[in-house]
Amino acid sequence: MQRKWIAEALGTAWLVIGGCGTAVLAGGGVGWLGVSLAFGLTVVTMAYALGPVSGCHLNPAVTVGLAAAGRFPKKDVGGYVIAQVAGAILGALVVLLIAKGAEGGYDAGKAGLATNGFGEHSPRGYGLVAALVTEVVMTAFFLLVILGATAKKAAPGFAGLAIGLALTLIHLISIPVTNTSVNPARSTGPALFVLGDALAQLWLFWVAPIGGAILGALAWRAIGGDADAAA
Repeated sequence: MQRKWIAEALGTAWLVIGGCGTAVLAGGGVGWLGVSLAFGLTVVTMAYALGPVSGCHLNPAVTVGLAAAGRFPKKDVGGYVIAQVAGAILGALVVLLIAKGAEGGYDAGKAGLATNGFGEHSPRGYGLVAALVTEVVMTAFFLLVILGATAKKAAPGFAGLAIGLALTLIHLISIPVTNTSVNPARSTGPALFVLGDALAQLWLFWVAPIGGAILGALAWRAIGGDADAAA
């Protein structure tokens, strides 16, 4: 089990470095499209690298959703979530250390370190309700893609690609609203270094993605999706 936790921590660190790092270090050049692709590519690469080890969840909402769908042992959820959050903190620290090396330095509190938010902290000023709906719906559909792409009847070998493309699409839709979370660990890592309102609003980016993941799992069961029970 320890090797699975290490894999989850490393994979989540890479997700934050790849996605948030692109937003912080190169966002001005690649724009929202580039950031969306960066998040998707990190999932694709880690899915094929770490999938055989841990299943490559990289996301507490995914872990909870898979458990709700009967695809992951409920007793192992806590260890995975702790590993994912630890990896996200490590990834955010790496991004911050690199950013501080720029001419003039980098103030995480002012620049944001790619944190998620609503209201004045939303990229386009979207409020709490819009942020909540966005995160719930995006995560629910993300779980549907994950469950479908990894089902026994799915085409073998393509799950990582489908899941990565789904995450890219999710970012294209929701970056303007919340800067896109759908992942409580991804939100927690940067928020711990930014503090202030980023930390005060962090609750939403735990509640909404986890709630959405459970809804996605229930929807999968409702349409007759398989339930490869591991619990």
